[in-house]
Amino acid sequence: MSSLPVSYDDVLCAAKFLEGKAHRTPVLTSTLVNERTGAQVFYKCENFQRTGSFKFRGACNAVGALNAEEKKRGVVAFSSGNHAQGVALAGRLLGVPAVIVMPEDAPAVKVQATRAYGAEVVLYDRHREKREEIAARLIEERGMSLIPPFDHPRIIAGQGTAAKELIEETGPLDALFVCVGGGGLISGCALAAKALSPQCRVIGVEPALGDDATRSFQTRTLQSVDNPPTIADGARTTSLGKLTFPIVLSKVDDMMTVSDAELFDAMIYLWERLKAVIEPTGALGAAGLFKRAAEFKGKRVGVIVSGGNLDVANVAGLRKG
Repeated sequence: MSSLPVSYDDVLCAAKFLEGKAHRTPVLTSTLVNERTGAQVFYKCENFQRTGSFKFRGACNAVGALNAEEKKRGVVAFSSGNHAQGVALAGRLLGVPAVIVMPEDAPAVKVQATRAYGAEVVLYDRHREKREEIAARLIEERGMSLIPPFDHPRIIAGQGTAAKELIEETGPLDALFVCVGGGGLISGCALAAKALSPQCRVIGVEPALGDDATRSFQTRTLQSVDNPPTIADGARTTSLGKLTFPIVLSKVDDMMTVSDAELFDAMIYLWERLKAVIEPTGALGAAGLFKRAAEFKGKRVGVIVSGGNLDVANVAGLRKG
């Protein structure tokens, strides 16, 4: 079998680089969650990561790998919000100018935070313009380096440090539920999980309205979706990437979907039980576990809570049937 584009050794290198830069986020538990699922559940709370999501891990690892001349010219990224903030803060910490291409309908709190971290924000209409084309133009005009949201070896390796920390703290797991957009997080986490807890079943969860990764996993052929209207804005990616897809096929054990209603209910439940603000995308893993809890009674289960960036004032408008 051909070697994968990223290995667990890359995750170890990322962990070393991120020491003192990324937070080692807490692992929370809930007696009521355990009673509801019949499992011992451990939540890796990346909503408490710098910038409010796991995206900072990969962004900082990727920006840090640039040479001096590349850092001087700066970086460009495109994102609905969490990767944007991760690249913006990484640029600020490492002294690298950053330009972020964001959709006009991105959550206002994410746009504001990206600007607050010092990045230049370029807004676009996702229905008429392609963010990749805008980024390409900026790269040509300014000589900047692209920091993609998920399909990059150092992005994948950086994201994998979340699962590494979780399993180091909890010990071996029987299952790990991870949200899926473009596949950077689940690719890195699967690499870490299979290295540290080989028997652990890695299960990806995505919104039913954006089920491209699940269809890709089931058919072993890359599938896509165009701007899915899901409340999980961090999972509105078009497809898995050229790097993430083979890792998913090799290291992930199963993929599943949840409805927006199931996702919303899981998010509110976690707010109430964990006493923490979690965004819809961040609750995908938990929603997946709740949906399939019967399979994991008596098991030790990890859940990656991927982020907590949302406009609280608009939460009521997220509820869908």
